[in-house]
Amino acid sequence: MRTEKATFPGAHGDELAARLDLPDGTPVACAIIAHCFTCSKDVFAASRVAAALTELGMAVLRFDFTGLGHSDGEFENTTFSSNVGDLVAAADFLRARLEGPSLLVGHSLGGTAVLAAAGRIPEVKAVATINAPSDPAHVQHLFVGQLPAIEAEGEAEVQIGGRHFRVRREMLRDLEEQQVLEQVAGLKRALLVFHAPFDRVVGVDNARRIFDAAKHPKSFISLDTADHLLTDHADGIYVAHVIAAWASRYLGVHAAQPTPADGEEVAPDRIRVEESSAGRLAQRIRAGRHTLQADEPERLGGNDTGPTPYDLLLAGLGSCTAMTLRLYAERKGWPLERVAVELKHEKVHAEDCATCETQTGRIDRIERTLEIQGPLDEEQRKRLLEIADRCPVHRTLESEVVVVTSEKAR
Repeated sequence: MRTEKATFPGAHGDELAARLDLPDGTPVACAIIAHCFTCSKDVFAASRVAAALTELGMAVLRFDFTGLGHSDGEFENTTFSSNVGDLVAAADFLRARLEGPSLLVGHSLGGTAVLAAAGRIPEVKAVATINAPSDPAHVQHLFVGQLPAIEAEGEAEVQIGGRHFRVRREMLRDLEEQQVLEQVAGLKRALLVFHAPFDRVVGVDNARRIFDAAKHPKSFISLDTADHLLTDHADGIYVAHVIAAWASRYLGVHAAQPTPADGEEVAPDRIRVEESSAGRLAQRIRAGRHTLQADEPERLGGNDTGPTPYDLLLAGLGSCTAMTLRLYAERKGWPLERVAVELKHEKVHAEDCATCETQTGRIDRIERTLEIQGPLDEEQRKRLLEIADRCPVHRTLESEVVVVTSEKAR
């Protein structure tokens, strides 16, 4: 999977910032993701859905609406109608770049926007909404305290999610004029509605109204204890996987087989690591036909979508240790039933290590604990502990290692 940065003109002609997530190989279909009101294309829920769909072999476009994120323009000049116009413009861009989108996904007001935009994008076959209001005017409660000022003065500054935005009377009028449920009734596309029953921003009755207005095929999935923004990353990952599975039914696509990026073969003795769209630190690892994910925890700026680099290092040592003991026991004909290895990495003061050559500063310390099961005698167990230190990865870690870095020819 790879990501391209892009821009395209929005409904008002302003340049909108976008990310186009592409699978390895030719995309089997295209999708657009619309973010929540005042959010951006990089919100976790959107990035996770994009990652899941690209794993299905789809190209996914996410963009910042006019005046938000990295897009040009002024937020106060936008309306719900202009957001719908931005979505149509995004579809035009995607159509010119690859093909028109067959799937639209929208979160919160972005969900309401994709319901309104679907009828203007002929290629769309399926629409998914996440915690979407059934009436765009619902967002007025976010700045209800400033409604009199907006009506009297034509505009006012409001605070939403700790950020300040200027809202004009034109936005209120436009919100009040929308008839989205009528558009849902005539959608004629497959619809998937997600909603959290305890959503305090957009009540679950909104999902009921959308679902009741829609014709079949339609599906509803409750998000149990999730909040409006899916701030628990497990909820975002769940939604992403469900959308990918559901979309495959209506778009006629199946999970793409991983292929080397840029058409280049990855040699059997090499590992390829590349940034993924699952988060700013998330990495996709390819080893032969196997695909892994690496990331950092949230406290270190990651999205916790996979083990950390040090986790993978310990996993390499642990798996090598277990394999080495298994092979040795089989060669000796010993009754080894099962091996488990637990490892921990930490930085310690060198002076605390009596057997280390380094005596100043801090050193890396790995604690390895073996769980050896089977009717082995004490001599056999003692020997297996010694053999653990002979596993190839252990020897590599304790020997001099030279890492040669170069840039690949362009």
